[in-house]
Amino acid sequence: MSSIDKSGTYKLGDRSVRRLGYGAMQLAGPHVFGPPKDHDAAIAVLREAVASGVNHIDTSDYYGPYVTNQLIREALAPYPQDLVIVTKIGARRGSDASWLPAYSP
Repeated sequence: MSSIDKSGTYKLGDRSVRRLGYGAMQLAGPHVFGPPKDHDAAIAVLREAVASGVNHIDTSDYYGPYVTNQLIREALAPYPQDLVIVTKIGARRGSDASWLPAYSP
């Protein structure tokens, strides 16, 4: 039994989600901005996570911005039936990599 299996599951609506997921924030470039230093490695990490049993990926459109979402799509689409992708909203990124307040609450 893998560590992912040992972590157990919880219910998210009608889905069973493993407690051990993958946080995609560090897939983007330095300081969570721009493309990754190694695009192919980022794709490989996502594929290995899912192949290892991860079915919960945390992301956000301001990681990159948009970079991690694009990587997830490239690496995993068409998505496995049991994959749960969660996101956050509210922050924005400036062209200088700054973190900006949300447009509105």
